[in-house]
Amino acid sequence: MKLNKILILLVFVLLIIGFWFFTKQSQETAPNGVFTTITGKKIELASLKGNPVIITFWATDCANCIREIPDLINLYHQFHPQGLEIIAITMYYDIPSHVVEMTKAKQLPYDVVLDLDAKHAAAFGEVKLTPTTFLISPNGHIVMHKTGPFKVEKIKQQLKKIIIQG
Repeated sequence: MKLNKILILLVFVLLIIGFWFFTKQSQETAPNGVFTTITGKKIELASLKGNPVIITFWATDCANCIREIPDLINLYHQFHPQGLEIIAITMYYDIPSHVVEMTKAKQLPYDVVLDLDAKHAAAFGEVKLTPTTFLISPNGHIVMHKTGPFKVEKIKQQLKKIIIQG
């Protein structure tokens, strides 16, 4: 009888710890940083608070990254009127001239940032693989972190949800 009470208490404690861990993980705050775009524009992530933000780490030699560009452009056009900002951050090893050429060729409507010293990749948890995408809610919490190609319908659902919650 006493063993059953101990087991029940142990399960209860584990559930509380699991709930706390899940809640903490899903409410991770995005790191602040100042990004300099390839056009010289400075963007402080904290200044975008109140808007949903997609941060995507990519490279010009990453096939999945290139395949995602049309989806990112469509997301930008669909949700930018509701405040969505997209910041595409290239990996430290990407050749700046290739980034500029591709940005022009693909007519990217969103901001593109070079991460020459990998400080932005480090701030977002040592990003090493591309594509890696983060969706940040208007209150500054990371609500999605995806390494590899994202599912456009899933990100649309999450964007609609966080825009409604405002």
